[in-house]
Amino acid sequence: MADVTIFGAGIFGLSIAWCCQSRGAHVRVIDPGGVGAGASGGVVGALAPHVPENWNAKKAFQLDSLLMAEAFWRAVQEVSGISPGYARLGRLQPVPDAAALSLARERAEGAAKLWQGKAAWQVVSAADHDWAPVTPTGYLIHDTLSARVHPRRACTALAAAITARGGEILTQGSAEGQVIHATGVAGLDELATSLGRVVGNGVKGQGALLHFDARDLPQLFADTVHIVPHEDGTVAVGSTSERDYDDPTSTDAQLDEVIERAMRAVPVLHGARVIERWAGVRPRTRSRAPMLGAHPQYEGQFIANGGFKIGFGMAPGIGQVMADLVLEGIDTIPCDFRPEASL
Repeated sequence: MADVTIFGAGIFGLSIAWCCQSRGAHVRVIDPGGVGAGASGGVVGALAPHVPENWNAKKAFQLDSLLMAEAFWRAVQEVSGISPGYARLGRLQPVPDAAALSLARERAEGAAKLWQGKAAWQVVSAADHDWAPVTPTGYLIHDTLSARVHPRRACTALAAAITARGGEILTQGSAEGQVIHATGVAGLDELATSLGRVVGNGVKGQGALLHFDARDLPQLFADTVHIVPHEDGTVAVGSTSERDYDDPTSTDAQLDEVIERAMRAVPVLHGARVIERWAGVRPRTRSRAPMLGAHPQYEGQFIANGGFKIGFGMAPGIGQVMADLVLEGIDTIPCDFRPEASL
């Protein structure tokens, strides 16, 4: 008998299952599509923080989650024997003009206070970095909080760790024990139909993998493009944000443009071979924050949805607070994350 059944084998469902299992619960994860079949099966994997200003509960939660990520993924790798591709190597961003330079220095002061001395946001000279985006001012923002993970491998590693400890990963099965719905866009659509109003939507994203080995270098963010070196000798670039689309898994000229912008921003990428193109739809709630807590549709059950662009970065913290709630009845979920914030 399962103590906890989770519908959805994306990053939220698997992380919650792992955290529940780590507290002694027998877990069952059910997903007809298999592990990482939806948006969690992407290629980019940028775990990047919000800017250190206008502090709120969402930013504080994300900070805590990013700081606990190293221990979280190390434990997963030790049990599964599979690397999730995690590394906290920081991030570089260009500073385009004098106004942005002044703002970046203000944010450096904010980070010194808000990030509790556990990470830094600094303005540095581009001359000190060979791997850097083009920057008109000659300066870069360097933060040491950003990390990377390989999304597919991370989901595979989580699933392997869960099964290694006796958990179940199924494509079909019955619910037993406490029930959590972590079903992404399909779950938001089902909830909207049930309630008769919009609670969120799917946002399509496209990304690509380039054959270029920068595995030990920081990720870059330039011209709205994430450029993320992975440990397997690839560099991921992405992604688009498309509210309107016909085919959720097709790639097109919008991805071509993303690749071109990445190569303009980082000239050393010119000529790198595109080895994969990917597209998927990410769940975004109406409030843009994750939706965690009591399920609005199924009495006595729970929901974890709305990872959108920050799902992997938030996953360790979300796994922890959902395990608190489901197994121990302890509710530490921020108010902005509760379902009513998007209803």
